[in-house]
Amino acid sequence: MQLESPLITTERLLLNIGNEESIPAIIQYYTQNKTFLTPFYPLWTENFFTLKYWQHQVDMDLYDFIHHSSLNLFIYKKANPNQIIGTSNFRNFVKGAAHYCTLGYSLAENEQGKGYMTEALQSAILYVFQELNMHRIMANYMPHNQRSGNLLKRLGFVVEGYARDYLLINGKWEDHILTSLVNPHWQYPKY
Repeated sequence: MQLESPLITTERLLLNIGNEESIPAIIQYYTQNKTFLTPFYPLWTENFFTLKYWQHQVDMDLYDFIHHSSLNLFIYKKANPNQIIGTSNFRNFVKGAAHYCTLGYSLAENEQGKGYMTEALQSAILYVFQELNMHRIMANYMPHNQRSGNLLKRLGFVVEGYARDYLLINGKWEDHILTSLVNPHWQYPKY
């Protein structure tokens, strides 16, 4: 099955996969929010903030989506569709007996507390469950990042455990609280 690149819309937002035209906005998003995002991200690669890096990355994101291995979305306000305010990344697609993926996300510092991430993820999760037929989405957060924990709880994610030294974040191994959300309407795929 060939997938079309999605355009997910909500009341206030647009979510889509990056492309060549969105590269300046992508670089601007990460550059403006680098200090804010650094405590929650792996170490930035040397060329992460460059045109060359993102020319390759947007091609890879589309390739990975078409080949059913990830869905990496950028979030825009409908009122300003040229400025990225966040990201929503569904990665590590596993099918077969599992049908699950992992979720990561980020939101611009100046857009915090406005409900944008809840709104974006509600629609993105619906897309992943209905259109991509995932059975389970896993999302993890550092115990001190209670804002992320509250977001996941609002979205219906359930705490499943605690993993010590789970991810290498900003050069340091960090513990994470493990959560998941299960698709109550999952259908066995028709091949």
